[in-house]
Amino acid sequence: MLEGFANEGFTEVWTPVALSREVGKKPYALTLASERVVLFRDNAGQVAALHDQCPHRGVKLSLGKVSKDGCLECPFHGWRFKSDGACKDIPLNPMPEEKRQRFAATALPVRERGGLIWLYTRPGAEAPDEPLVPTDLEDAGFSNYFYTETWAAHWTRAMENMLDMPHLPFVHRRTIGGGLWRNMKPDSRMEVEVQPTPVGLRTTSTLDGKLDDALLEWNRPNNMTLTILDMPGRTLRLRIWCVPVDANHTRMMLASSRNFMRYNPLAPLFYHFNKVIVGEDRAVVESSHPVEVPQASEERSVATDRATLAFRRWYLERKKRGERELSAVTEAPPLAS
Repeated sequence: MLEGFANEGFTEVWTPVALSREVGKKPYALTLASERVVLFRDNAGQVAALHDQCPHRGVKLSLGKVSKDGCLECPFHGWRFKSDGACKDIPLNPMPEEKRQRFAATALPVRERGGLIWLYTRPGAEAPDEPLVPTDLEDAGFSNYFYTETWAAHWTRAMENMLDMPHLPFVHRRTIGGGLWRNMKPDSRMEVEVQPTPVGLRTTSTLDGKLDDALLEWNRPNNMTLTILDMPGRTLRLRIWCVPVDANHTRMMLASSRNFMRYNPLAPLFYHFNKVIVGEDRAVVESSHPVEVPQASEERSVATDRATLAFRRWYLERKKRGERELSAVTEAPPLAS
């Protein structure tokens, strides 16, 4: 189960995987770092997450249904699983509960907060910590807008793009990079400063000595937060999570938060503007080769790449650690009988 997470350098981390509104009465199937996952709600409306593979014959549990008792029922033989993966019933095979424990499905820690469904990438009922949920998303004083789309790109290429300041006046010259584009001169110089934080890094930039007002943050493993405005009564932030689907696809999950002009009838235009910004990046990032970020020595980098290189070092070390952990697993789990 951990193989896909390890291969993507994505083990033991919290990430949003779906919008709350996407998970209703029916099972919701998704792929995270090449691993199949199913989300469903029990009778109390609480979200649960299981490996989307029945332990009996390997079929997708997401093709089944949520039964009246709130369990997820396999479509093949009707096995029913609780939110913690415990097997509730095996039709035509009555047995005591203690024996059924050997037939459990694989559960993953899950939380529903801030309009998002968060998943922890390690099997088990408990996680060692809680997801880093932005306070804006749970503050009634903020208006939040969510949007998702899927790119044909590896998540590391998408993540580096989100942390890259010098591309703004080129890719985004008609939108958020317009100011930089107009102020650039043939001999202009950009300075990028990177400061470590407890959860990632914070980066600022200057153009010809003038500090850019925007604050860019990377929150491990896959979140970019851009603070566009931050003053009393006027805060505007754009957040994007680059969620790995598989080696060639990434789900981009966007959340825009503001505490002013919350009921403006022109708000849909503002939300459309966010989509345009994301779309400007897409074709460029999807063209990257190799698909996954390589070792820094395999590409030519410059001083303004400090933020992206810091992310790359973290990712490649984490992936290497995951590969070591996988190689240490030599025994297959015993079969239930």
